[in-house]
Amino acid sequence: MGSIDQWLARHATVGLDTSIFIYHFEAHPKYLPLTTTILNSIESGKQHGVTSIITLMELTVQPWKLNKREVAQQYEGLLAYFPNLTLADTTRDIVRQAAQLRAQYNLRSVDALQIATGLAHNATAFVTNDRQWKRLASRLDILILDDLV
Repeated sequence: MGSIDQWLARHATVGLDTSIFIYHFEAHPKYLPLTTTILNSIESGKQHGVTSIITLMELTVQPWKLNKREVAQQYEGLLAYFPNLTLADTTRDIVRQAAQLRAQYNLRSVDALQIATGLAHNATAFVTNDRQWKRLASRLDILILDDLV
């Protein structure tokens, strides 16, 4: 595959699964170097990133569960104001496409919504750590973080 920088350079818009943010915000030792490279590339404008509003929900569940309101709010602010990242709302068209993706590829609903959001915002690639997303390899360039560590 080459380096992650080479992979990123092939795409103007890259979709990001929630796991990328979780690994990064929690400084996961195995994935932090990769998530740092990906997010730095987006922040600098080399690529545009897109993630669904679903990411906000998934990312803040644990802080809310632990009654850490300030952490949940911090995560929301980081997503909302991250340079060159679209935190996209779900629309009827996205939901319709998600249903089609779910039917065709047997995806979980949240994954289908995430992918449909990326497609609606012209993502040609997605970064995740969910191997089930490889089912979409004929449609999108899917990067699985575990393939790089």
